[in-house]
Amino acid sequence: MTINRSALKTYAPKARKDFIAAMVARAAKFGITKKQTLEAREQGDLIIIGSEAFPRKIAEPRRKLISRIKLHGFDQAMEEVAYTWFNRLLAIRYMELHGYLDHGYRVLSHPSDKAIPEILEHAEHLDFPGLNKGKVVDLKLDGTKDAELYRMLLIAQCNALHRAMPFLFERIDDETELLLPDNLLHSDSLIRKLVTSIDEADWQEIEIIGWLYQFYISEKKDEVMGKVVKSEDIPAATQLFTPNWIVKYMVQNALGAQWIATYPESPLKAEMDYYIEPADQPDEVRQQLADITPQELNPEELTLMDPACGSGHILVEAYDLFKAIYLERGYRLRDIPRLILEKNIYGLDIDDRAAQMAGFALLMKARADDRRILSSDTPPVLNVMSIQDSKGLDADEMARTLVQDGRYELVPSDDLLPETVKQPMLSGAPVADDLQGVKEVVEIFDRAKTYGTLIKVPQSVTEFLPKVEAIVDPSSDGGMFVDNAKAKVRLFLKQAKLLSAKYNCVVANPPYMGMAAANSDLKKFLSEEYNSGKIDLYSAFILRCHALTSGRFSMVVQHSWMFLSRFEGLRDWFLSNASLSNAIHLGPRAFEAISGEVVQSVAFSAAVAPCDGYLANYFDATRGNSEDKRQGFLARRLPQFRISQGEYRDIPRSNFVYWIGERTSSIFRSCRSLESFAKPRHGMVTSDNDRFLRLWWEVDFSNANLKCHDREESVSSGAKWFPYNKGGGNRKWFGHNEYFVNWENDGAEIIQLAADKYGSPSRQIQNTQYYFKDGITWSSLSSENISMRSNGPGFLFDSKGNSMFFDEGVDQRVYLALCNSSVAAHFMHMLAPTLDFNAGAVAKLPVPDEVENGVPAEVISSVDQLRSTSRADWDTFETSWGFKGIDYLHPRLKDDRISVSIRNFLEYWALQSDSSRELEEAINEAFIKLYKISGEVSDQVTLREVSLARNTSYSYDSGGKPEEIDGRVIGDIVREFVSFACGCMMGRYSIAEPGLIYAGSGNEGFDPSRYGAFLADDDGIVPVTESEWFDDDAAVRFEEFLRVTWSPEMLPENLRFVAESLAANGGNDPQKTIRNYFSKSFFKDHQKTYKKRPIYWLFSSGKLKAFECLVYLHRYNESTLSRMRMEYVTPLQSRMAARIDQLADDIAAASSSAARNKAQKERDLMVKQLEELRVFDEELRHFADQRITLDLDEGVKVNYAKFGNLLADRKAITGEK
Repeated sequence: MTINRSALKTYAPKARKDFIAAMVARAAKFGITKKQTLEAREQGDLIIIGSEAFPRKIAEPRRKLISRIKLHGFDQAMEEVAYTWFNRLLAIRYMELHGYLDHGYRVLSHPSDKAIPEILEHAEHLDFPGLNKGKVVDLKLDGTKDAELYRMLLIAQCNALHRAMPFLFERIDDETELLLPDNLLHSDSLIRKLVTSIDEADWQEIEIIGWLYQFYISEKKDEVMGKVVKSEDIPAATQLFTPNWIVKYMVQNALGAQWIATYPESPLKAEMDYYIEPADQPDEVRQQLADITPQELNPEELTLMDPACGSGHILVEAYDLFKAIYLERGYRLRDIPRLILEKNIYGLDIDDRAAQMAGFALLMKARADDRRILSSDTPPVLNVMSIQDSKGLDADEMARTLVQDGRYELVPSDDLLPETVKQPMLSGAPVADDLQGVKEVVEIFDRAKTYGTLIKVPQSVTEFLPKVEAIVDPSSDGGMFVDNAKAKVRLFLKQAKLLSAKYNCVVANPPYMGMAAANSDLKKFLSEEYNSGKIDLYSAFILRCHALTSGRFSMVVQHSWMFLSRFEGLRDWFLSNASLSNAIHLGPRAFEAISGEVVQSVAFSAAVAPCDGYLANYFDATRGNSEDKRQGFLARRLPQFRISQGEYRDIPRSNFVYWIGERTSSIFRSCRSLESFAKPRHGMVTSDNDRFLRLWWEVDFSNANLKCHDREESVSSGAKWFPYNKGGGNRKWFGHNEYFVNWENDGAEIIQLAADKYGSPSRQIQNTQYYFKDGITWSSLSSENISMRSNGPGFLFDSKGNSMFFDEGVDQRVYLALCNSSVAAHFMHMLAPTLDFNAGAVAKLPVPDEVENGVPAEVISSVDQLRSTSRADWDTFETSWGFKGIDYLHPRLKDDRISVSIRNFLEYWALQSDSSRELEEAINEAFIKLYKISGEVSDQVTLREVSLARNTSYSYDSGGKPEEIDGRVIGDIVREFVSFACGCMMGRYSIAEPGLIYAGSGNEGFDPSRYGAFLADDDGIVPVTESEWFDDDAAVRFEEFLRVTWSPEMLPENLRFVAESLAANGGNDPQKTIRNYFSKSFFKDHQKTYKKRPIYWLFSSGKLKAFECLVYLHRYNESTLSRMRMEYVTPLQSRMAARIDQLADDIAAASSSAARNKAQKERDLMVKQLEELRVFDEELRHFADQRITLDLDEGVKVNYAKFGNLLADRKAITGEK
């Protein structure tokens, strides 16, 4: 039955808060808070805390709690005790519902849904060890002390479970009992919430424990993600519950594969749905496998370790498979559980609570097969534990305590005593080797809660472990201090033995955490101990799992290790030290608890011995959700590939591209790389983008230079801002020219910052000799194929906008064509499967020698056409500095009706898009022939792949209905038209001249004579009010713009078309629709177009919109606010006051209640608006008096913040909280 995970997801995070709050409240009762700890005074049989008296017996638990808080901190201590009680109650709930409690009664609930737990009804019949039956009877007979009785019974139940599960149920006479909350029988108690929040049916499978654990820590995980993770937070940051089918795959292809290799006819094979049958192997591989495969296996000697066991999901699955193996070998079912727990299954984790749950889950599996196992006189000893830290312990003192008296040797003597009498050694000095051995066993776990099972036990320590075991033998009594030291060292001894052993199989879903989140201790440790795997915790665990096994290991990890360049060292190590048997490339959405593309995974099984010729099976499960992947794998519908890992050595960086074809592989072996023909280069990192980068429209355009060819020319130009290739989305041939970089005085400021931060600027400012040179640029990060552009000379380039340069005489168009072809896309998916197209990956693109001189002239011509078309496409948008104006105002496209003009425009670009598609296909075909790779690469290009912004098949989601898409396209174009009209109002553009007319600063140099029949606004202030208060507001001027640019006769029809395109049913009242658009939606669209760096700023009186106007950033000066007051705000107040008086007369004269109500409603609103306007006017006057000037070099984000609350959407634009 499927568990209702949504209920668990709702309950568990809230339970964590409730449990912690209950512990905190209980601690406060005993005078312990985060801020202070009250002193306790003993007084007879009582202790006095503050003004409260408590039984003296709480003194010791309270002292222990205080010690725990001093050691771990208040918050951590409360967290620990909270999860201890949470785990205990989960365990009891599971056991009571499965009938696993010896007395047969429910402890937390009642089978008849009564409000009181069933155990209370039978309290007098219980026979818990140490339970005071007389007191139980007295409390029961009293009838008013059920809460006290229940607390007593619950503690007794926990103590009774201690014998079988000491790891979860410690003897409750400590601080955890002290913090057990009161009011356990209340309807809102922790216990009642647990019982009522989760249906009993959901408790049928032990898997529920793992899900509850994951959801319990989910909010803690959210808190620490994205930060440097403290040691105590590593579990929360890294725990991830593995889907059951992936666990089955890993266990069956490690333990199951080990068994089947020795017993190929075993019936077990038919029971393992996720087992992958090995491919037929070459003769030499078969012989190698035969040599290393044991002829027989003893089930009792088979071992499986999970070094990151979490809540035990993998171990539980391994239990089932071990059980099947034992049954196949004829063992009695009742004997099997103990054998599995004590001899076969091993688990370690860094997290105490997770290890508790893992041990519990295994015991529950065993209890299902052996009802005696929990009540046995000798409970099974589990090999599952949480790694404990020795930090803070004095290893020297512990060693001296244990290695002291009792070490003797024969000492020659001249006195009366014969030589045969034993004498103490040299003043009883300890044996040095024993001291050192004990000390090292303790010290290797000094950072165990940080390093966990990645800790390696040195061979010298491993060899000494038997001696240490003898030293800490509990059978010899040494007194309290010695026994205490022995107990502590025995714990570390067990950890050392588990970590130094070899296991037949290791299976793990290790923690995922990149080094950006790692603390300094962990980073240093990984660099020293796991250099090949230091990039991530999971990659270090690949090395660790290999070291722990003598046979096979299976893991599920992020797929990045197979492909990313920074894992090249790990791949090289793997190829030399292990052998992949099979893998399922899971891709995104394999883990149901994680949506989107965040975690992309691969599950694999490998043998510990390398074998280059072994043909491994790979399944591509990168599409669909977890259930789609599971079903596809079970039905073997997934794309399947077979490849020997030796073939990866032929691929640059040894990428594990399992789908590689034979011809592709041979090309990698035989061809030179692109770096032999070109110079792909990594760009600069400014170290402070907010300071040095601007979207080009933010700054004074006259202070920019777009035409420099080298650094010397940039200096002599005196300019501050220069074009900057910074990457962008998928776009070929031309475009993504949006950014300027401050490279004034040859980048003096950027270089100085880099030098100050890193000691040398060359670490961040690289390849400066190529700045401003003509080359090819591309986005290093992509969600699709690589796409390259030729933007011409004059650019600097970014680390995410890598660029490629060529020697003089080389025709870069050849390589632009190649890199934008399907052939390059094919190879780049081998070189950069994660779509990280960095310069290093691009440099390894294989290029046959024929490309250098054998590319047909038609390809060059096609590149010219494609680049020209892409540039024209880019320049149709006003966010391009090459924008000339609205294309459909040109006579070749223009009609008297805007609707027809836009249709002509769309038809033109549909033809251009299809022509580009044909040209790209011709380029693909040419390179497929040059590479002789027709069987593995297609020349086909769909219209959706033609990356022109005016290609609607590319720019708009193809999933909608054609008429819906058509409506969106038309709507967007009309919005662009309205924006252009606003630009003409502001003086940015003109209908008399093409291109950018004014983008200076402070209105200096503004020439009103350049605007022809449609004049620019006098001051760059354009009102956008809901009512027509001014004759130069945006709606009025837009209507004028239509009348001037199209014929006056067609004005009504054109207005209607614009209105219908802006809003549904907008044509019913076109003027009102257009006015509403300017008032309510224009600025939102403007922000989106200009990427939250608007050039038309919206000054607003507030929510009631009494007054709003747009101000053109580049025409703003220190007198703009004063002019806004005089020309608009002050007159509007008078007009509003007059309108309010008029409405009062209308109300008095109204002939109907409807007319009266309408006038009253309008008047009430206007009264409020007038008040808002007066408040706005006061603030406006305050800022106007300051005569604020703008430094456009500071950018919109900084400048927008200078006007307080006068501007709309301030937080969205400035980024303020």
